Amino acid sequence: MKNLKSLLALLFAIALLAAACGSDDDAASDDASADDAAEASDDSSDDDAASDDEADEGDDDAMADDEGEADVDLSQGGDLTFHMITHSEDGPFWSVVKKGMDAACEDVDVSCVWMPGNNDPTQMVTDIQTAIGEGSSGIAASLPSPDQLIPELQKAVAEGIPVYTLNSGANDYGTIGATTHVGQSEDVAGEGAGLRFNDLGATKVLCGRQEQSNVGLEERCNGLKATFDGEVVDEFVGLDADQTEQINGVKAILEADPDIDGFLGVGPVIAMSGLQAATDLGRDLHIGGFDMTPELLDAIEAGDIAFTVDQQQYLQGYLPIILMYLEVTNQNQAGGGLPILTGPGFVTPDNAAAVKELSAAGTR
Repeated sequence: MKNLKSLLALLFAIALLAAACGSDDDAASDDASADDAAEASDDSSDDDAASDDEADEGDDDAMADDEGEADVDLSQGGDLTFHMITHSEDGPFWSVVKKGMDAACEDVDVSCVWMPGNNDPTQMVTDIQTAIGEGSSGIAASLPSPDQLIPELQKAVAEGIPVYTLNSGANDYGTIGATTHVGQSEDVAGEGAGLRFNDLGATKVLCGRQEQSNVGLEERCNGLKATFDGEVVDEFVGLDADQTEQINGVKAILEADPDIDGFLGVGPVIAMSGLQAATDLGRDLHIGGFDMTPELLDAIEAGDIAFTVDQQQYLQGYLPIILMYLEVTNQNQAGGGLPILTGPGFVTPDNAAAVKELSAAGTR
């Protein structure tokens, strides 16, 4: 992260220097060269005896011009306010997204507003309307409920506000008119999980969902069905906010179907709920998850959970801010009409220890 920040700071400094009307290269020469340059630029005087005071005054004016233009660029950046509107419940997954957003806002010196919807699309609609009303410089939004959110985000685009989708929305951002999507293809991620369950030798997998109407989670289970050689049971089993209820929901399904030998939790908390349910029942299941928490990484390292799908959510908070900033200040648009993918990757017992160190720092 330190290297990333240093690189961004260097790139930003280069941009400022390129925009400046003067150059510091001449100033790096010796005093005699500086005097010659000052005389050459003075059309009104051929006097070789120009005083050192006059040369110094010219240098000071040039430096003041450079500093003044740099201040304008920084002020323009500082006047920008971007809104990040998600279905976050401020749990462990979304805290990493927010940390990425905060780092990006600091790196490019802009103001950012974090607006968590707590899995309530109605609240997200209100937040989008608020951001539009405040004259947002750019909106980055997740899209768990497209039917409700697309019309509001289209209004933002109509107002000339850059819109980016993140996390969920890979299949719908074009309908909005958003510049691009930052996240993973949930279908492809689910397909990768299905192939891993094949390798594990599972025959019947329960795909447990922690939200009832999140299309991204449904796509993960659909991807599992597409590649898994056995049978998939796809069920909502309870919200992350009430993990006791969630564990009981998984246990009820497992008790009713003794043939289930695999569990895919399409989130980090629900993956741990699946492990706890299996432990309570004395069932030996092949278990996979999505995303990461310290507890989940510990379970993978211990061999209790086979894998988790890593979508690198830090990037989902960081990249939209950088991309919106570049679109507003430099007319750059990344993606070329395609989504910018942050995953899927996989954390297994082979790499869990290394990822744990980064997770402890809050960036994975």
